[in-house]
Amino acid sequence: MVATRPVDFRKGPDALAALVGVEYGGDPYSGVIYVFRAKRSDRIKLVWWDGTGLCLMAKRLESGGFKWPAIQDGVMRLTAAQLGALLEGLDWRRVHGGRRPIAPQIAG
Repeated sequence: MVATRPVDFRKGPDALAALVGVEYGGDPYSGVIYVFRAKRSDRIKLVWWDGTGLCLMAKRLESGGFKWPAIQDGVMRLTAAQLGALLEGLDWRRVHGGRRPIAPQIAG
């Protein structure tokens, strides 16, 4: 799940997990990967529960930026292939096959 609005990148895994529950109505301990963006398009953080603990991954591209969906409220679901493309800095919208992304959903 991709949070389409930028978040404060000083937040760690616990604060981002709380954001998942409060802002997006998700369960941060479900095993779903939640993707967050910074105001700068070259930074990304992922938070997920692996069954034994809360995991945090951060990445900063050396050149260019991640291709993000339009900024709006809610979250957007990506397929595993689309997530892989996003993490590589590629345009995830060009990845075909598998499930299609769902439209952004407003939490509530």
